[in-house]
Amino acid sequence: MPELPEVEVVRRGLARWVIGATFEGVEVLHPRPVRRHEAGIDDFVSRLEGVTVVDAVRRGKFLWLNLDSGEALLAHLGMSGQMLLEEPDAPDEKHLRVRLGLAGAQGRELRFVDQRMFGGLAVVEMVPTPDGGPGGLGGTPADVVPTEEPRDDGVIEGTYEAGEALIPAPVAHIARDALDPALDVDLLAARFKRRETGLKRALLDQTLISGIGNIYADEALWRAKLHYARPTEKLNRPTLNRVLAHAQDVMREALAQGGTSFDSLYVDVNGQSGYFERGLDAYGREGEACHRCGSRMRRETFMNRSSFFCPKCQPKPREGRF
Repeated sequence: MPELPEVEVVRRGLARWVIGATFEGVEVLHPRPVRRHEAGIDDFVSRLEGVTVVDAVRRGKFLWLNLDSGEALLAHLGMSGQMLLEEPDAPDEKHLRVRLGLAGAQGRELRFVDQRMFGGLAVVEMVPTPDGGPGGLGGTPADVVPTEEPRDDGVIEGTYEAGEALIPAPVAHIARDALDPALDVDLLAARFKRRETGLKRALLDQTLISGIGNIYADEALWRAKLHYARPTEKLNRPTLNRVLAHAQDVMREALAQGGTSFDSLYVDVNGQSGYFERGLDAYGREGEACHRCGSRMRRETFMNRSSFFCPKCQPKPREGRF
């Protein structure tokens, strides 16, 4: 499943092209991707037709377009969802599910493509954020003007503005993510200690901190030299700060390379894959030499997934030694 860097790459591409554009000619080609829009397909289409996009915002792995109607078009990419910007006369993708025409997007249309159809789109109500801060990362740098030739890596330089203090209702329970300037680290540390669980399990809990998935959790823990099962209630503040700093670093590095793409399903709005998998130190490296000490990397089953770690650099903590 795409994690924070992959979704942020898509958000930046959308911000570059669709802010200020108006939806026209919306087509739902398969009902499943709009199943979360409970009022049905006709209502989904009617709530978008003639409505203008005012921002592209992300929190964790969730992405939405703020609309001038006061609602939002909420997108979740699921396992294989893609938000692609195409010329209207470009051939339809095999798994094209929703087509959204755009007036004012330099002749492009937005396509939601999803092979496995675990993702989806819905027009939803906006509600105030629980902490009164911005809903998520939004805006686009003033010094970047859309062109016919976007940067290949999908990365936009510049400073982003914070989004409004509103969030789509279905996302209101999702915690702030590791790259959110409004993240309260003191509050996060207190919540980690109260949770009394394993460290990786806490990092993956989207109600504690969002956007960190299996790949980047393994990478952050390898950099911090910590075992995934280390108890959160035993963590001191410097240790938590170190884990968080490594999680932030690894995701920023992935973002700079367009995200991590293991197959053709993880792409930006121009259909291009990221390259960060070439720099992974832990994830997917079972049996290979640790880049730090040379020991053989190990894989263990974890929450119906896998955890990759170095048994020497990241020893399992013994009782009383944390």
